[in-house]
Amino acid sequence: MDIVLNKPARSARKAKGDGHLRRGEILDAAERIFIAEGYEGATMRKIAEAVGVSSTALYMHFPDKGCILGEIGRRMLEQLFARNREIAAKPIDAAVRVRMMLEAYMRWGLAHPNAYQLVYSAPRPLSADPWPDEMLDLSVQCYEIFADLVREIAAEGRLRAGTADSAAQAFWMGCHGVVALLCARPRFNWADTDELVQVTLEGLLNGLIAD
Repeated sequence: MDIVLNKPARSARKAKGDGHLRRGEILDAAERIFIAEGYEGATMRKIAEAVGVSSTALYMHFPDKGCILGEIGRRMLEQLFARNREIAAKPIDAAVRVRMMLEAYMRWGLAHPNAYQLVYSAPRPLSADPWPDEMLDLSVQCYEIFADLVREIAAEGRLRAGTADSAAQAFWMGCHGVVALLCARPRFNWADTDELVQVTLEGLLNGLIAD
């Protein structure tokens, strides 16, 4: 399977006393290493080298790589949840909000391919701890905000096929397939990304929702 980014080059080591290293810098480096080398191949030492700090300094931020993986997932879901909540609150037609959520989801995944693959596509490593309950709850909340809009459309009698739940899941699955393939196979001769996003949304929404 193609990877999104090559193995990252080692960054310049931080000067002594730079204890303000941002957690985001560590997470970004870890995303690249997890994708390039797999969870088992990634080590705290490699992550530390990628951000230019000692392993000891890295352990001050995270006790192990499992915690880093969990933080990557939490960070992603928090951003998606905030975006979904913002869109859901808009005083516009539910079908328009569904489209906005789906497009925001796809655009976020394409802009953050490593995090997307780690959370939604890569098999959960057997040696990694299960996702924490708070992260699973956040994932459910992200979905439920979206599904509630589809239920609203169904209550208006505008679904062409299926139930509210099956339609919501079909929307998600369809968009996920596009994002997952674009992330996993970046060297394939895909059509223009913007066009693929719009064609996917048009096909899903026109196929399942009546005006």
